[in-house]
Amino acid sequence: QAVGAIAAWLAEAQPALFISDVSAEIGQLCRIASVPHIAVLQHGDRADPGHLSHYESAVGILAPYHSALEQADRPEWMRAKTHYSPGLGIDLGKSISRDEARQTLGLPADRRIVLVLAGGGGTGTPNTPLTLAARAAPEETWHTIGTVSSEWHETPPGNLVHHGWVDNPDTWIAAADLVVSSAGNTTVHMVLAAGRPWIVVPEWRYFDEQVEKARALARAGVALHLPHPPSSAHAWREAVDLALASHDPARQRALVVPDAAARTADWLEGLIATLWHTPVLNHEVPA
Repeated sequence: QAVGAIAAWLAEAQPALFISDVSAEIGQLCRIASVPHIAVLQHGDRADPGHLSHYESAVGILAPYHSALEQADRPEWMRAKTHYSPGLGIDLGKSISRDEARQTLGLPADRRIVLVLAGGGGTGTPNTPLTLAARAAPEETWHTIGTVSSEWHETPPGNLVHHGWVDNPDTWIAAADLVVSSAGNTTVHMVLAAGRPWIVVPEWRYFDEQVEKARALARAGVALHLPHPPSSAHAWREAVDLALASHDPARQRALVVPDAAARTADWLEGLIATLWHTPVLNHEVPA
């Protein structure tokens, strides 16, 4: 039914371009229907015939990350047709200082705050390892936003506070002295833009998507990659100390750009103009 609905829409709408969000199957459907398509590229081991055929048939590839975070195993023909869009999906005009963020959230200005940022792609960040981390540092407060998953044997300390889903994750990130998170796309962009010390613990995803993303972040020197949450208090303290000591906010912020959406729109319009011999629609790029 889904394929039928999309095929019917392609025949009726006659689109100049179709963007397939990581679905190799839909990209191939566009190819069969003679509709030019863009393949959205994510990290991971995607060297299988299905993915490679998807990328090969696409008129362009959209990578929502900086070229410095690209995997070494991407073939040159893929890179040649890839548009890198670091910062796509976030609003860099909303950045605020640490002190402003803490005033907004009602948090103390003189206490170290660690933010655990849980995404929505899985069952939730495991809470048990966080109880070890928080208990080992009573002078800190550990806050979590998003979903956490608990186990029966936990003994949560008083300096571990769960807030659930919030409408202002960017404010929480700005308020933090250290961020612990997985490696989802939006999360990565928001932390890079804020320039905060960062521990990345990838969640399980198909094709090792988050594992490869975390490795790329570590290679770029913008995050400390841990393959899994530390299982002891002393291992947590070592990780926290290392993340703080190796922090380089300028290097982090260099991996996002404020006009990513406008640049991507111009790239798409340029492809349409080339494919269909139509005038290019130029977008105003913010100063």
